[in-house]
Amino acid sequence: MSAKATMKKFASIGRVLDGLRSGSTPAPKTETEIVETLTSEDFTVSKVVRHGFPFEPTAMAFDPVQNILVIGSKNGSLRIFGQPGVDCHVRHDEDIPVLQLIFLANEGALVSVCADDSLHLWNLRQKRPAILHSLKFNRERITFSHLPFQSKWLYIGTERGNIHIVNIECFVLSGYVINWNKAIELSRKTHPGPVVHLSDNPLDPNKLLIGFESGAIVLWDLRSKAAEYRYNCPAPVRSISWSHEGKQFLCSQTDGSLTLWNMKHPNKPANVMYPHAKPPIMKGARSDPCAPITRVEWKSCKGSEPYIVFSGGLTYDKAAKQPSLTIMQGKNTTVLEMEHPIIDFICLCETPWPNDIQDPYAIIVLLENDMVVVDLASQGFPCFENPYPMDLHESPVTCVQYYADCPPDIVPAFYSVGSSSQQKKRQGYSKKEWPVKGGEWGSGGNSYPEIIITGHADGSVKFWDASAVSLQVLYKLKTAKVFEKKSKSLDGEEDPYAIQLIQMCLDSRILSVAGASGHVIIYRFSKQEIQIDQLPSIEISIVYDAEEIETPDCEMPPTPIGRNSSTTSSTSSMPLSGVTSSQHMSSSSGEGMKDNVPNLKVRTSSLKFPAGYHPELICQFVWVDGEPPPTVTSVEANSSYGVIAIGTANGLAIVDYIQRTCLLSMGTPDLYGSADPYQRTPRSPKRNKPQGLGDIVEQGTTEPERCRSPPGNSNSEQQNGVCLSPTGNNSKKDKRPNDAQLKRSKSQGTRKLKKGESTASEGGNGEDRGEGSFTRSRSSSMSSLERESKEAINCLAFAESYTTKTDLTTVPCLWVGTSLGSVLVIMITLPSSEEQRSNEPLIVSPTGTVLRLKGAILCMSFLDFSGNFIPAQTDNWKDVNTSKDTTKDKIKREPPARPKMSPSSSTEIVDRQFVVICSEKQAKVISLPSQTCAYRVKVTETSYAIKSEVVSIPSKLTGRESYCLACYVANGHIMTFSVPGLRPLLDTEYLPLTDLRIARTFCFTNHGQALYLCTASEMQRITLCTETSENLQEMLGDLFLPVDTPEAPSKGFFKGLFGGGSGTLDREDLFGESSGKASKSVAKHIPGTGGLEGVKAASGGVAGELSRARIALNERGEKLSELDERTAQMMANAENFSQAAHQIMQKYKDKKWYQF
Repeated sequence: MSAKATMKKFASIGRVLDGLRSGSTPAPKTETEIVETLTSEDFTVSKVVRHGFPFEPTAMAFDPVQNILVIGSKNGSLRIFGQPGVDCHVRHDEDIPVLQLIFLANEGALVSVCADDSLHLWNLRQKRPAILHSLKFNRERITFSHLPFQSKWLYIGTERGNIHIVNIECFVLSGYVINWNKAIELSRKTHPGPVVHLSDNPLDPNKLLIGFESGAIVLWDLRSKAAEYRYNCPAPVRSISWSHEGKQFLCSQTDGSLTLWNMKHPNKPANVMYPHAKPPIMKGARSDPCAPITRVEWKSCKGSEPYIVFSGGLTYDKAAKQPSLTIMQGKNTTVLEMEHPIIDFICLCETPWPNDIQDPYAIIVLLENDMVVVDLASQGFPCFENPYPMDLHESPVTCVQYYADCPPDIVPAFYSVGSSSQQKKRQGYSKKEWPVKGGEWGSGGNSYPEIIITGHADGSVKFWDASAVSLQVLYKLKTAKVFEKKSKSLDGEEDPYAIQLIQMCLDSRILSVAGASGHVIIYRFSKQEIQIDQLPSIEISIVYDAEEIETPDCEMPPTPIGRNSSTTSSTSSMPLSGVTSSQHMSSSSGEGMKDNVPNLKVRTSSLKFPAGYHPELICQFVWVDGEPPPTVTSVEANSSYGVIAIGTANGLAIVDYIQRTCLLSMGTPDLYGSADPYQRTPRSPKRNKPQGLGDIVEQGTTEPERCRSPPGNSNSEQQNGVCLSPTGNNSKKDKRPNDAQLKRSKSQGTRKLKKGESTASEGGNGEDRGEGSFTRSRSSSMSSLERESKEAINCLAFAESYTTKTDLTTVPCLWVGTSLGSVLVIMITLPSSEEQRSNEPLIVSPTGTVLRLKGAILCMSFLDFSGNFIPAQTDNWKDVNTSKDTTKDKIKREPPARPKMSPSSSTEIVDRQFVVICSEKQAKVISLPSQTCAYRVKVTETSYAIKSEVVSIPSKLTGRESYCLACYVANGHIMTFSVPGLRPLLDTEYLPLTDLRIARTFCFTNHGQALYLCTASEMQRITLCTETSENLQEMLGDLFLPVDTPEAPSKGFFKGLFGGGSGTLDREDLFGESSGKASKSVAKHIPGTGGLEGVKAASGGVAGELSRARIALNERGEKLSELDERTAQMMANAENFSQAAHQIMQKYKDKKWYQF
């Protein structure tokens, strides 16, 4: 495809009219042409890196030469860690638990044993490890595997008690098999159980120690193919560890005991001890039973007693309360209590040779939800500080926000305020270097700063530096600090402080956080420590009267129309304090009835906030008529206007956080006014006609007072909790209904977010869905009035835009998208100067403009008529707490440049702006101010979009950033469309929606980056950009580096006397071709994909074609070499056949035919 052909020109005139235009509104005209530079070659979906702690870990291994660590998980994932910054994630083809991991030390290879009885050989010499060979056992279940150091023969123990041997170079079974009945012979009358341990003698590799679950232990002589010694433990065995001298071994057992055996004395153990058993009270009585010791390691030290390290073994009363790791050295016993159950542990030693003095220096302990590394070389066994972001799920992650291309000063700012608290945490940690130090950083990386913000169930917010492929915590904010410590949520919410939504203005650093108890907190960033005597807060209620509306012969149901009001007094007026926290006008009335009280109580005492974020304003929705506050479904703050918009499951609130005043709070149906598309004739003719927004008039309020915020330092009352449009029809005077007549719709706002539920889905259609249900109808045509009362505010966007079809200039406004596919526009009138901002009131006026799409609105973005993205107006950050002198210097706000119309424009309107609106089903580009549909596209028919955003992505044609619409659909597809033309650019299947966690956390950001919470403890970063995908190889670190293996320990003069035989073993002679061929029915060999994963990641672009070509070329070369080998083999076979035929001919050439 030529560059000329790809640069398709789109006429800016709207091609499709969205509805009938008014006769007085002329058709828009323009002469501008837009050139779209993005093509399908600019898009490739690739996984970048996974952050966090491996979810549900099951196994662990460590390469003592390369110094890299691998952790296997229940879902078949492998996380490989090197030095801080080296982190690689791969997974098996199927979601199968990993049972055991074994490194081929210093070979750049890894063997994984899975629960489906398969073995996999991974190649770690490439940046994206891949499977080279697989072996699937058919008849027997694998229970334990062992690979001797620097050996290519892998011992496989099975559930039947047999031992098979595999050549790991070609993954072929050897004909050498140790059968269980021959191993135990007549020493036991019953089956010994599965194999739970295999290891060779450190000094004599000819001796293989086999441990069975029942307690039977066999020392097998590999050469003679017979058992040399048999041992019987008093209790079932869980693990065994040799001493480095090879003369003794130590067994851990299920009764909490450790049994020491001398290799040449099988009749009786040398010692049996119960490390944690309490001595019996009476002589002869049995001691308290102990928990099993799941694993034991016996490590020798130079010049001191050896270490015995084991997990478990406590008495049952303690074991149930606290998992523990015990370190014994001589007479000293140290018990390290862990916060989570222990999965596995590994002792890190100075030498990889098992027959040398180990000198352990650290212990890696893998827990169920954490990883702890203990420093054995320091007094008191302190822990190392974990440099990996494994505390991501310290409190469950409930919300994620991702920002790419941040201002360059924002990461250092967060680091500076967070470093002091990090220094305090570092006290008590080991001062030695982190022991996992293998691998090497990648040479590439992004040139722009990236920040990830995570919200947690305990109300904490963490800021992470994600500028490279690594993740580093910068700063932690605790939002629960502003509430009373003993304050409990009135609705019984388990996590009342859980973060549901996060929004940050990168320029001004204004942070908005929405919590599960119906609260929103606005934070301002400061590098100074401040003292707040009284936290500023306001309370908001959303109430409206739901009319009974008849819907004859119509699929479009009506929207309940009613008045929004507060219920704080008989006149339904809500006092809002300008500076101090709001006072409750009424509280719970009657038994169990709660009214006009928030879920949480704000602290009234003086609070000291360190450098970082401090609260600017706390907004709380209150109980109304016994119903809890609605769920907050969307939040958008604008630092230039000083306004925050809060969308809930049943309405909208607009708050001036500078004057600390609520400007508007009304139910969603009231936002439509007379332009309500659902409005119908009342069922009873006696009922008054439902009044729209323009028909509502507050008694005793003059026109100028009605639509403005009260002065900042005055305690004024706000009628109806809403500022009305001055353009509405206010000629009618109507009496306000009594409080008894006010009825609040039973909206989905009464549902509180529980763990595992999605706030996005709650705000979508209002249906109660189970966690496993992902099918839902989002049609704009519904048939239930109850559903209609649950219209949530899904999306909010501030902009300098046109509010009506006849506007000649842009004005500040708020665009509101609902869960029923409506888009409403609210105009904001600001004071003319910065000096008047803190005193003059703001005016918010619903304009009556309503746009319609099919499905819930997901995003709204604005473009100029050249196709360039128009960002929202923002202020640059300034520290208002530095000094009083600087705060006095006011900076005049320059009004944004607004297009002026020529005098001749009075008769014709020229469109000068696009708004891109995407819903769950479709996307539209609307020309403004004419409000005509210029372009539209159907996103999906059978599914629905989960997340959509207009984001930037680099174009290969121009080398500059261009914008596109990115969508993630529930069927697993990721789609992109050009803007404003909505030309499909990418449609690829990535990840079907199988977990609500993904729907709740999936987010797009600039440069084609995306992020989602893939498990409860891990985040996955992906890219849609071909350029980034091509650079991934440089960005990722190297796992394997050329390192010399340490020399083997020198052989002593008396080694032959104490080693139990020869110290060398020719395993090739024992297990190779001379051992015979293994049965084909035992296991099946499966060739691996090798390095083909790079092709899959780069499919769809030029890089993919090149990768496929290179792989095909390599495969062709391999096939040619195989063909040469086969040809040579055929020639040899032919020659042998010729010789045999010649011999037969010579034998029978002199015989007659009757002699045969």
